[in-house]
Amino acid sequence: MTNPLVTVVVPSFNQAQYLEQALKSLTDQDVPLEIFVMDGGSTDGSVGILQRYAPHLASWRSHKDDGQSAAINEGIALGSAPFVTWLNSDDLLLPGGLHRLIDALEAAPSAPAAYGRAWNHNEANGRRTPVWVEPFELRRLAQRCIVSQPATLIRRSAWQRVGGLDISLRMAMDYDLWWRLYHASGPLAFVPDYVAVNRDHPGTKTNTYRSQHYREAIAVVRRHAGRVPLKWWLLQPYAVWYKALRGMR
Repeated sequence: MTNPLVTVVVPSFNQAQYLEQALKSLTDQDVPLEIFVMDGGSTDGSVGILQRYAPHLASWRSHKDDGQSAAINEGIALGSAPFVTWLNSDDLLLPGGLHRLIDALEAAPSAPAAYGRAWNHNEANGRRTPVWVEPFELRRLAQRCIVSQPATLIRRSAWQRVGGLDISLRMAMDYDLWWRLYHASGPLAFVPDYVAVNRDHPGTKTNTYRSQHYREAIAVVRRHAGRVPLKWWLLQPYAVWYKALRGMR
């Protein structure tokens, strides 16, 4: 058997309507993977999907856990591949996406992680619009999260150096991770290609806990940058209340 190049963790809870598409987007990748599904005890048919996909998975489990961040850390610790990532069960990887990210990391041996562009797929109307992603620049990272998590790939060595995700964070753990990877190992490599799809639907944590997400993001910026740029305070009414009223992400 070919040794896996990427450890992929799929955290999931009651997302049977999206789970199979997420798993298929992984099994269709053109690089050897080890896939670990960390299900939080779903009761909506997810277990049946996991049983069908078991031959394609390194392992899976379904029981109550300590939340998304802890589940992702758990899954990545089970693997051994040199690159790691996670794919939420309502997101997708585009064909060839992981291959493109691996190429980027091999071309930039000092980069702790690579990230590409992603589409935001509106589940209500089927439209796809670009997620706001930019080449890595610390000043811009302090003003907004310029990295889209589904479109990322991380060196296992860099992941281990920072200790994985901060399990005290429930919303902005990926934003915090980009900061810690930078401080420990330097800038992340940017890939100008679309490699993933971020699904926007009413049940996402971003839509459900918008105010908490914004508070966590501000706390992450304060912790890593030492201050919170004025932009965060000026845009709070739009990012939290206006978007909530309009059902926007």
